[in-house]
Amino acid sequence: MVSVEHLSIEYSSRPILDDITFLINPRDRIALVGKNGAGKTTLLRLLAGVETPTSGRISKMGDLTIGYLPQVMMHVDGKTLREDVMSVYSSQLTTDIGGEARFIAEMDRTIIGLGFERKDFDRPCSEFSGGWRMRIELAKLLLKDPDVLLLDEPTNHLDIESIQWLEDFLKNNSSALVLVSHDRAFLDNVTTRTIEITLGRIYDYNAPYSQFKILRQERHEQQVRAYQNQQKMIQETEDFIERFRYKATKAVQVQSRIKQLEKLERLEVDIEDNSRLSLRFPPAPRSGDF
Repeated sequence: MVSVEHLSIEYSSRPILDDITFLINPRDRIALVGKNGAGKTTLLRLLAGVETPTSGRISKMGDLTIGYLPQVMMHVDGKTLREDVMSVYSSQLTTDIGGEARFIAEMDRTIIGLGFERKDFDRPCSEFSGGWRMRIELAKLLLKDPDVLLLDEPTNHLDIESIQWLEDFLKNNSSALVLVSHDRAFLDNVTTRTIEITLGRIYDYNAPYSQFKILRQERHEQQVRAYQNQQKMIQETEDFIERFRYKATKAVQVQSRIKQLEKLERLEVDIEDNSRLSLRFPPAPRSGDF
């Protein structure tokens, strides 16, 4: 569906993503993880076409549609909740006579699932707080039913009941999904594949978040062992060079080992993110209750 090929991007000569390649397949459920600042939001913006890569390309099949929910967005006032969400339907072409009635039923289920009440339907959007405005944008995005959903921290402004509703919706939806979230339980319940961004590179695991953590620890331990072995070899080689640098009978060997070090691809060990964040939050107060 979507092909990312040798993608790189940098800001002020600082590389964020470096020559990454992967595919988004139909019905993929991908958790995008990594330390804060690793490039998760940047990758979502690239996939959404909001930003342009420094090099590489993103290709998508035919008329494939992509829906993107950023963490922060501009809101346009002047409509009620019902009118704003209904604008999604009016922008879609359909010849189905019963389409509007079905859309209205789906709209009701969606906005109620995200925590609104029927008495909110005719309230101006301007009366809702920022968190509730984000729920409106999420409802509109879900109702558009794009082929690929890109969601950046969608649970930030949701209470537990709305999170559970969104989990069920995403699990039963046919769209491919690329999700960024600090809610680890939500990731485990919704995703089946994990892509980690670290040091500008990606590691792709065909596993949900909890299993990814185990596999990642195994990979990290392998990296540490390989790094330690290489460092030992480098030190032994440098000691040899220093010991026999001026000995004529060892000149060829010394030069050979100098060239060996020059050509050596130095290994790195990924920095682990040991931060801990809360997984669930108490229900947010409704904006209309203030």
